[in-house]
Amino acid sequence: MSLIQSAKLNGHDPYAYLKDVFLRLPTQRASQIEDLLPHRWQPASNAAP
Repeated sequence: MSLIQSAKLNGHDPYAYLKDVFLRLPTQRASQIEDLLPHRWQPASNAAP
């Protein structure tokens, strides 16, 4: 299953999900990378809906 499909199945807008994940990746700790998976992802508090 693709990240796009997984994001959709978890009720996320795929564009918003990928945009947020790509912005966070450079500074995300390796131990917290699983938080960026679609089933665990929460939008950043300053991200646009």
